[in-house]
This record gives sequence, structure tokens and C-alpha cells, in this order.
Amino acid sequence: MFLVKGFYVIFKVIKNVLLLIVMASILFIAYRGNQPMSVPQAPQGMTYFDFMADRVDAANTVKPSQCGWGMMLSLAALGPIYSVVYTTVAVNPDSVLAKVTAPDPDIDRNVAGATWYEIPDIWWKTVERLSWTMLGKPAAYGCQFRPVQISDNTK
Repeated sequence: MFLVKGFYVIFKVIKNVLLLIVMASILFIAYRGNQPMSVPQAPQGMTYFDFMADRVDAANTVKPSQCGWGMMLSLAALGPIYSVVYTTVAVNPDSVLAKVTAPDPDIDRNVAGATWYEIPDIWWKTVERLSWTMLGKPAAYGCQFRPVQISDNTK
């Protein structure tokens, strides 16, 4: 009986900790997504959510439209994986993962040995750079989105 109650308490604690982590993550993304992007090429004052709204509009106007939506789905599928890998490589440049990861300009080179509380911000900046690389940079070939435009309500 005591063992069952002990497992119940442990399960409840783990469930509550996971719930807090999910809620904190959602709040962090909501906060950072409404801050101006850290990507130097982004228009001054453009937030990540403004950028993504602009890219959705650009995907709707590109011909063929599957190309634009293919790029969006590619970001949605690969972005979370790459952002975690690139953040890990940036913070631990001497790790085995860093040695087998191809060099990429989206990997921050100035954060080696960052403390645990700096990692969410490093991760967010990596998300912004990856999103810009995949959807914001002008492309000479492939899916050619229109240039990023800042809307009037963003200024």
C-alpha cells in the first residue's frame, strides 16, 4: 500500500513538473516571438510573429504555391531538430555532436560554455536565424519568395 502511494506521489510530481515546463516554454515563445528579431538582415523592429505572417503571405503568392508551402513545412519539420542540434553544438563546440555536424553559419560561435539559464535565449536566436535562412534570404534558385516586407502596423 505504501509503495503504491509512493509511486502515485512521484507520478504526480513528474506530471506537474512537465506541465510547468510546457507552460513556461509556451510563455517564453510567446514573449520572444513578440520581440524584435535579432537577425541583422530583418527589417528594424520586425518581430518573429510578423516575419512568419509575412512569409505565410509570401508562400501564398509564390508560383507554384506548393513550393512556398513546402518550404514552410520543411521549416516546421526540420526547424525544431536543427535548432536543438545547433544550440547544443554552439554551447558544446568540443562535443562528439559538434565534430559530426557540418559547419553552418546559423550555429552561434560565441556562446561556448554558456550557463543553463542562457540556453533558452541562445536557442531562440538559433530559431530566428534558421527561419531567416530557410524563408527570408533571397534565393537564386528553388523556391523564390518575395523579399520580406514589414507591414504598416508593425512600424
